[in-house]
Amino acid sequence: MILNDKEIAEAKPVTPFADSLNSDEEISYGLGSFGYDIRIDDEFRIFTDVHSTEIDPKNFNEDAFVEVKDDSCLIPPNSFCLGKSLEKFDMPDDLFGLVVGKSTYARCGIIVNMTPIEPGWKGYLTIEISNTTPLPARIYSDEGIAQVVFFRGERPNITYGDRQGKYQDQKGIEVAKI
Repeated sequence: MILNDKEIAEAKPVTPFADSLNSDEEISYGLGSFGYDIRIDDEFRIFTDVHSTEIDPKNFNEDAFVEVKDDSCLIPPNSFCLGKSLEKFDMPDDLFGLVVGKSTYARCGIIVNMTPIEPGWKGYLTIEISNTTPLPARIYSDEGIAQVVFFRGERPNITYGDRQGKYQDQKGIEVAKI
């Protein structure tokens, strides 16, 4: 069952929690009708070919990106970056989240990778943001980047927290792990 605004407000799976959409001269974030718009923090890892590094999820080389801490991030053409959510998640054992990109960015060719947030997962979400255009594209920290749609079901036999998944309790931007 998909959760509506009242049910999301009762569960409060994110902190800090904005109980309405905030959109004063910025890309909106906060509680919507059937989801919660999350923000991107001010730390980014932009992928670059400066070191001609191979991307290998089994042996990730951190030379593959440059780190930026700023109020915005310029993503090179046909490239992507990693960021982290400003909000921290604490998913109840009966709640599942699905992260989807915001249409404001999608209309500019900026795509947020769709990703699940499993029951029992805790931490800051690492967010992959792709610039699909042949032009540089800017995203803004402390503003909306994606929407999380929450679904409630019966508690699974084993939650992400029970099995201590490899991305449990993330505090910063996490690269691929095996």
